Amino acid sequence: MTAESDAMEVEPTTPAAPSSADPNINTPIEPEDEEEDVSDLSDLLDKATATTDAASQIPILSSILNEPRNRYGPQASALKERAVYALSRAYCASSRYDEIVTLLTGECASFFANITKAKCAKVVRATLDIVCNASPDQYDMQAGICRNIIDWCKNQKRSFLRQRVEAKLCSVLFRQDRYGEALSLVDSLLTELKKLDDKQLLVETHLVESKIHHGLRNLPKAKAALTASRTNANAIYVSPALQSEIDLMSGVLHTEEEDYDTAHSYFLEAFEQLDQMDDRVKALPCLKYMMLCKILDGLNKALGLSGKGVPGVRSRKSDVDISGMISGKQGVKYAGQAVDAMSAIAAAASTRSLKEYEAVIAKYPEELNEDLLIKHHLGTLREQLLESNLIRIIEPYSCVEIDHVATLMEMPQGVIEKKLSQMILDGKFHGILDQGKGRLIVYEEEDVDKAMEGGLKVIENMDGVVTSLFGRSQALRSMMI
Repeated sequence: MTAESDAMEVEPTTPAAPSSADPNINTPIEPEDEEEDVSDLSDLLDKATATTDAASQIPILSSILNEPRNRYGPQASALKERAVYALSRAYCASSRYDEIVTLLTGECASFFANITKAKCAKVVRATLDIVCNASPDQYDMQAGICRNIIDWCKNQKRSFLRQRVEAKLCSVLFRQDRYGEALSLVDSLLTELKKLDDKQLLVETHLVESKIHHGLRNLPKAKAALTASRTNANAIYVSPALQSEIDLMSGVLHTEEEDYDTAHSYFLEAFEQLDQMDDRVKALPCLKYMMLCKILDGLNKALGLSGKGVPGVRSRKSDVDISGMISGKQGVKYAGQAVDAMSAIAAAASTRSLKEYEAVIAKYPEELNEDLLIKHHLGTLREQLLESNLIRIIEPYSCVEIDHVATLMEMPQGVIEKKLSQMILDGKFHGILDQGKGRLIVYEEEDVDKAMEGGLKVIENMDGVVTSLFGRSQALRSMMI
């Protein structure tokens, strides 16, 4: 036992004397991740930013992406991402749009290979937004870039990015009025997205689908697509910019249904969100739509209309007054030709002056005819003004010459005659056109015989009862036989 205990004892060892030759002695421990040295890339980016000439910026920014040391750490990747955006702006300023496709599919290949696919998708989508904002009217160029990137995504098997670029292409095709091609692409894209349950992209795609159906004047499908977009938006966080687009589309559809109060509230929501983001380009149409709803709603109330009602009530200026909307802080901020055009339309509607209305349309063609919603509803407003003026002129007469009405309206006789016949067929007033003598004969409104109407309803109900009894008797006879 003693021998075992002696064998198990361990002799204490004295620490070795430190050797002066050991380099690790008395030196601080360095961190595993050294701080990136990206000062040269930062200097190049600052140099390119300081240069105003786009042609001079391009080689400097390209050298950042193609730097020989191939650094892809967090700081280097951030600088290269900024270089991609700056290079895209430089190509747009130089109108070298084809180079953007080469930039994304070739020059950035090594950069995209060393970052996550989600980060790559973010860079590509941001680049497309830069191109679209730099050249908002060159839709053919935008569509070409999107198609080239989609082909590259298919070759690289980047489905996540391809779906987002296809969604962008759908919106570009919609702006080109190529509704059929856009709708087929949206349908195939929605089939994929519903399987993946990508709610963020479902919100955007359903919103584009709603816009396309509205462009095709298919309002039921437009409302259904918008409802689907809202349903998906309720399950996730939606950015204020996207929420404002949803509210704007809701207001557009309510305007088409002539529910101007509800439409105005949606336009107001979208306008306030865009105004807080200081996005004047998108906020201005919302303000114009708010003014349009106020004008149409006020005129309908003034004329006693309810979509299909009969005009003839004299309007009051206060019914279509929009001065409070444009005299405040927001109205002053967005003052310009567009606001002046809508104010002039409101003034013409308040006086029910068709001549003044035509003068406003001729004075502001771009502001009033380029927007499809405003153009469509101003056409409806013109018809209402024309009908109300005709009713006001022929109201005192039982027989009046069409030439006299045309002279007072300062319009061609053929146009007046056609409109009068249309109003007679629509039941706006009772009368006939004596084209042989060029006269309009107006009949007085006849009182409806309520007893006659009641009797007809009784006869109709009795007919239904007799038909039902006859059917039952036939069934009993067949059973007895």
